[in-house]
Amino acid sequence: MNLEQSIEDALKGVNYPGYSRDIVSFGLVKNIATANGSASIALELTTHNPEIAGQLKAAVETAATAVEGIDRAMVQIKMPPAGEAPASGQAGPNRVPGINKVIAVASGKGGVGKSTCAVNLACALAQNGGEIGLLDCDIYGPSVPLMMGVNERPLVSAEEKLVPLMSHGVKLMSMGFLLEGDQPVIWRGPMIMKTIQQFVMQVDWGTLDYLLIDLPPGTGDAQLSLCQTVPLDGGVIVTTPQEASLGVVRKGIAMFERVNVPILGIVENMSYFTAPNGDRIEIFGHGGGAAEAKRQETTFLGEVPLFTEIREGGDAGIPVVVKSPEGAPAQAFGKVAAALRETLD
Repeated sequence: MNLEQSIEDALKGVNYPGYSRDIVSFGLVKNIATANGSASIALELTTHNPEIAGQLKAAVETAATAVEGIDRAMVQIKMPPAGEAPASGQAGPNRVPGINKVIAVASGKGGVGKSTCAVNLACALAQNGGEIGLLDCDIYGPSVPLMMGVNERPLVSAEEKLVPLMSHGVKLMSMGFLLEGDQPVIWRGPMIMKTIQQFVMQVDWGTLDYLLIDLPPGTGDAQLSLCQTVPLDGGVIVTTPQEASLGVVRKGIAMFERVNVPILGIVENMSYFTAPNGDRIEIFGHGGGAAEAKRQETTFLGEVPLFTEIREGGDAGIPVVVKSPEGAPAQAFGKVAAALRETLD
């Protein structure tokens, strides 16, 4: 391992003041160079606060000189001029005003019911008296509009921010609200990143207890853009019991760990099916989610069996926790929501 990499690894132990995430995962370290026992480190901040700059300078110097072979560290800090907003898309810790917790709902692969879980969890949390928002970050295949029964264009506020739509007590924003019919989105990565940043920062979310973010499957531009745009308070991983799903779940967990986003827990969806005669049929196997949570030393938030009512509610735009709150499918999501709230609190 060369000195530059050793210094970068050391800087992963330097957290941004007031946050649990490090300056490397926030993308604030722009350059590291070494020569003759000296290190030159360039940071680029999005804050105008000189106190934060001073704290980071001292912490970076201490971390760098602790690396074997480095005797001196020169830290250069670039800050935006007073009165100038940070450049669009610039990475950094920008907590959204008014939002208490931001939670990403993710999966390593498609087809595991991630959006279904996100929608029903949002509604379950709202039923318990919380102010909840749900952001659909699946730019290519937005499904929240269908599942929440909303097909309108959002208004623009006097502050030139998008006003989220409301359905079943949840504030919503999705790319699907801005498209005509089945119009496809054919964009490259930079456009995806810019859109997600705008959905987080340029939407009038108001005051929220929780903002749930429905991520697209995988570990690509959307996920990394989100992690660099807003400090996530944690991620929820949705999986099905079989090994094919659990294998890519580990990649999703590794992605969140790489950017220092804590894993709040794992949800096992499509856990089993109860036949009309009462027999329990484990179509995809069973127990994989709980076993993986134990292996990853994280919380198992619960299991959601296969219920026809869940699919019917999503297709009709009335999530099952809203349509039949006392039924077994809704109770399953309610238990997961309660476990998530307990983990967050």
